[in-house]
Amino acid sequence: MEPSLLSLLPPLAAIALALTTKSVVPALFLGVWLGATMIADWNPFVGIYATFNDYVIPSVGDPGNATILIYCAFFGGLISILQRSGGAHAVAEALSSKVRSARGAQTSTMGFGLLIFFEDYFNALTVGNVMRPLTDRYRISREKLAYIVDSTSAPVCLLGPVSTWVVFVMGLIGSQYSELGISGSTYVAYLSTIPFNFYAIAAILLVGIVATTRIEYGPMRAAEHRARTTGEVLGPRANPPSASEITAAEPDEGVVPRIRNIVVPILVLVVVAPVLFLATGGYPDTSLLTAISESEGGLSILIAAFAAGVVALGMGIADRTFTFDGAMSAYIDGVKGMSLVYIILTLAWSIGSVTEAVGAAEYVVGVVESADVVQFVFLLVFLVSAFVAFTTGTSYGTFAIMLPIAIPLAASLDLSLAAATAAVFSGGIFGDHCSPISDTTVLSSAGSSCDHIDHVNSQLPYAVTGAVAAGLAFLVLGFTESVWVAAPVGVLALAATTVAAHRWWPGEAPGIS
Repeated sequence: MEPSLLSLLPPLAAIALALTTKSVVPALFLGVWLGATMIADWNPFVGIYATFNDYVIPSVGDPGNATILIYCAFFGGLISILQRSGGAHAVAEALSSKVRSARGAQTSTMGFGLLIFFEDYFNALTVGNVMRPLTDRYRISREKLAYIVDSTSAPVCLLGPVSTWVVFVMGLIGSQYSELGISGSTYVAYLSTIPFNFYAIAAILLVGIVATTRIEYGPMRAAEHRARTTGEVLGPRANPPSASEITAAEPDEGVVPRIRNIVVPILVLVVVAPVLFLATGGYPDTSLLTAISESEGGLSILIAAFAAGVVALGMGIADRTFTFDGAMSAYIDGVKGMSLVYIILTLAWSIGSVTEAVGAAEYVVGVVESADVVQFVFLLVFLVSAFVAFTTGTSYGTFAIMLPIAIPLAASLDLSLAAATAAVFSGGIFGDHCSPISDTTVLSSAGSSCDHIDHVNSQLPYAVTGAVAAGLAFLVLGFTESVWVAAPVGVLALAATTVAAHRWWPGEAPGIS
């Protein structure tokens, strides 16, 4: 069908229903079915058939998506074993001797998130699960935990020197530079975008502000007040994507928590994954950069998660923490505990496919291309990329759609290619942070065991705060063409907006000690 304003109906309907009802699965299904029905000439019965035949089943069958589902299952099994073996409790005990406040728990979580910069899914599932017992102990809401996890995953992946995101965007940049006849290293071209990636920088700075000060506002303020005053880290209607098989798993009576039961499997995880990145990319027969760019990232993480699970099982059995049958039962419970994650991810991918089929992104891009205001180009690219990511739920898809437009547009207007590229990156991450149909947002909810819609609602004001600062920075950049002017303006805007929101948004302030 031809792209039109109507093309925005499926994703917007899904987002609106999810935010209204706090029930993401039927909302996502509605969006997929609505899009399939539109393509089927508004025949609702054909739409049902197409929903499964053309979108849901192909989404599950896609090798890349299937890899993600399987390594989510392996993570679920691993997490359950780490809980049942007492390893997670031992870490909480060890950290509690050094972390003596809610502020310390939050900054520790942020630091852990910044350390795992090479893969966003891995970050979201690992950081939330490892740090959750500690943040629960200090009565930090799951909404706050999910926000810290989410805001130190994707942004870090595009600010770090090496990550799965970097190699993906390098391919997109290289393709456009080749078409434009631009020579030179695509890695250097990527590195040049970092100072201009205003939203990613603002998101990380804001996490630091929130984690170390008493600044809270919006739904997060209410969530923190609830957690600090009542001890209820989850809201009254919360339905976390990760089920009680994972979150409520406890060591059997008589089990002595040993910190090695979590440290060794996590070390296996973080060592095996990058080694496999290089091995699957052909290193040492190829250069380090080439190996990373050609690696099988998803498969590498899948195998690393499997290996970590095997090690955790073996250690638990060797310590007589549980029998072989008990270990397998605990592992399978963890796999089952991720069931809602599988469903939400599948539907999120499906609605992304149907949104592409109805031409939503093409319509939005066409509207922008008709605008003719040079000074506002960076700001427009940022805003359109954000809208595309919000409605499709994918940063990767947004980059693939917008970079072939933004880079040639900047070249034709003799504008900074690095700034135009970074505007796409910033917009894609911002829209992804706001969207309830984003897979990275889903996994942040799952890893933190936070109700998904509660996470989206509480994170939204903070994401918008970062976007206001980034948007102003891109606006100033369009007029001054200087990052040295635009970046400080963005930082000042971030500080001013954060303080204003904290002061004027009503609610109980929990205080952080």
